[in-house]
Amino acid sequence: MKSTRNICWPFALLAYLFTGLALAGIALPGLPTVPFLLVAAWAASRGSKRLRCWLEAHRHLGPLLYCWEQERAIPRRAKQMTVLLLFPSWFWIAWVSSGTAVPVAMAVLFMTVAVYVVTRPNPTQPVRLSAGE
Repeated sequence: MKSTRNICWPFALLAYLFTGLALAGIALPGLPTVPFLLVAAWAASRGSKRLRCWLEAHRHLGPLLYCWEQERAIPRRAKQMTVLLLFPSWFWIAWVSSGTAVPVAMAVLFMTVAVYVVTRPNPTQPVRLSAGE
């Protein structure tokens, strides 16, 4: 029983960290919400059932999570914002990096994320998204 508790707390920590980032994404237009929400929901299902229930019931996060879990869908506006925000993020990384390895690695990662997000279907039911998503 003790080993189960040791395994759960890292997931709970991740869940709360990424929930905070997802909530910040609602308020901050430069921060995407959906990727952080998906990681938070995944970690919460393994580390904090209470947080998981809260995420599902949340006014802004709940509908996004529902779309993902029911249809593996991401709303069009969330896709657009995610891909759009990858560009300034990459330019900032390229600007502050002293070498080329990190910007090249991040370009590959960001392109992979963009392709994955864009190729997810749109939800069959319309979803109302906040400004930061």
